[in-house]
Amino acid sequence: MAQQRLDPKYTPWLARYGKVPQWIDYPEETMYGMVRKTAQKYPDKIAIDFMNDMVKYRDFLRHIDHVAKCLVKAGVGPDDKVLICMPNCPQAVVTLYAVNKIGGIAAMVHPLSAKGEIEFYVKNSECSVAITLDMFYANFPEIKDGMKLQKIIVSSIADGLSAFKAFMYKHVLDGRKDPKVDPNNRGVVFWKDFIKEDVKDMPEPVSPRNCYDGAVILYTGGTTGRSKGALLSSMSFNSTALGMTALSEIYGLGEKMAAVMPIFHGFGLCACVHLPFCIGITCILVPRFTPDSYSKLIVKKKANFIAGVPTLYEHMIRSKWLQKADLSFLQGIFCGGDTLTIEAKQRMDKFLADRGCTTFVREGFGCTECLTATSITPKNEQRPGSIGVPMPNVYYKITVPGEDTRVPYGEDGEICISAPAVMNCYYNEPEETADTLKVSPEDGLTWLHTGDIGVMDEDGFVYFKQRLKRMIITSGYNVYPSQIENVLNQSELVTESCVIGVPDPLRGSKVKAYVVLAEGVEAGTDTMSKLRSYCRTQIARYALPREYEFVESLPRTKVAKIDYRALEEMDAAKRATMPQKPVREHKPKHQPRKNRN
Repeated sequence: MAQQRLDPKYTPWLARYGKVPQWIDYPEETMYGMVRKTAQKYPDKIAIDFMNDMVKYRDFLRHIDHVAKCLVKAGVGPDDKVLICMPNCPQAVVTLYAVNKIGGIAAMVHPLSAKGEIEFYVKNSECSVAITLDMFYANFPEIKDGMKLQKIIVSSIADGLSAFKAFMYKHVLDGRKDPKVDPNNRGVVFWKDFIKEDVKDMPEPVSPRNCYDGAVILYTGGTTGRSKGALLSSMSFNSTALGMTALSEIYGLGEKMAAVMPIFHGFGLCACVHLPFCIGITCILVPRFTPDSYSKLIVKKKANFIAGVPTLYEHMIRSKWLQKADLSFLQGIFCGGDTLTIEAKQRMDKFLADRGCTTFVREGFGCTECLTATSITPKNEQRPGSIGVPMPNVYYKITVPGEDTRVPYGEDGEICISAPAVMNCYYNEPEETADTLKVSPEDGLTWLHTGDIGVMDEDGFVYFKQRLKRMIITSGYNVYPSQIENVLNQSELVTESCVIGVPDPLRGSKVKAYVVLAEGVEAGTDTMSKLRSYCRTQIARYALPREYEFVESLPRTKVAKIDYRALEEMDAAKRATMPQKPVREHKPKHQPRKNRN
């Protein structure tokens, strides 16, 4: 399926590419096919480093092939959905590529999602099989007659470790606290039993699906705030990974990528996991971290490539473990998931340069509907405030919001994107898909209308301005106020609510809830405690309101809708008159041991 090329007059950024190819014939391979080619080319190189256990590419591929057969034996076939609710660990990554090999579709879900959210994802994805960790199993719905979901594969962090480390994890370290899952629960299969199946005489599964068919579902709030599944193809992943590699010119520069961004997030799954496997470098899987532990890991492993959200980099600057570190080994630093201010980028670039790093933070722009980054700062030029230029085979245009009409260079408008990375559709949401993906009569291309406002200069550098969507980004996670409000309004304590984002020096933004209490409910500490406890059972931890304010009523627009913008303005005015609290630096419990030599 050859991609149509746009008239050169609409692609001024190509002149800024330097040695980067202006057009790339991306391999028409599935995600599994890319890994297979890499493993055949570099069989003895390390593919995965997980808690200091190393897996070579040949063994990685062998494990994927085995799990693919186990899935087929379990009844999973082409077009079937497998829900993966896991942190960054080998079992999750192997399952992803095994599902892709047999032609299934992997639905990636945040493992810290609340029970109600998990139930929604299970139903929405129409998954027949799910895989999760023992510590998250309790949030899954009980399997009953008539359900599409018939099997839950339960794993443990220990399952991704060598025998000795697994023993230590289970009996000495954190594994002692992991909940025990009853093996008699209907549909439960433990990972170790699942992969013990005798499948050596089974024929190799052959997928009937190609690289343009749907491969992965990633969940997003879309333009309305209601959670939807963006169905992305193998080509979405391959073109993004190789496009980032080309425009960043990182071929052959390093050997290790630190994968700290979660795999349920497009940025984490593609930039931190699939990209390394496409070019044959080591993916250091980090299942959980603190800013200090991550800083130590980067130095210890000498990771050449890192990717994160602005909050992570702010923490790194403050980390005691990096103040005297030599960071000359860093070759690629990517930032996405939220807006990085000019001042923050300058601080980070200076911090890196002062520690021997010869590169700078490369910003990118994208959204779940186009996987992750579709633009990125090129190696040879950066401009303050810019999110870079479109990657090879990617087209940007700035239009009158909601329309197809281009605006002149230098004028604000809606960012629209046409690229191989753009999603196939919102899964089972034809109307929402039609509102977001639109064919332009001018060029015949399908354009993703992002709902984001930006501007492009005459050289093709793009600048993000603001979101048309009502969405809060906190520590790089997308939070959709309408979902939080739905939960709050279902409480017997609440009559109505409105959720907004307010500034936070570390998270960028945090969630604040304005609440009108039900008649007879007193606005005291007891009510506040009950409301917080209720929300913790219904809302993912990262999306929980950090502030609550009880009010008598909420402002309204002329058509009687709750005026959240008025609340934002009122809150901003109130904060402007408040004394600013200094940002507290995180201090590690133990200081680095001095070198005795």
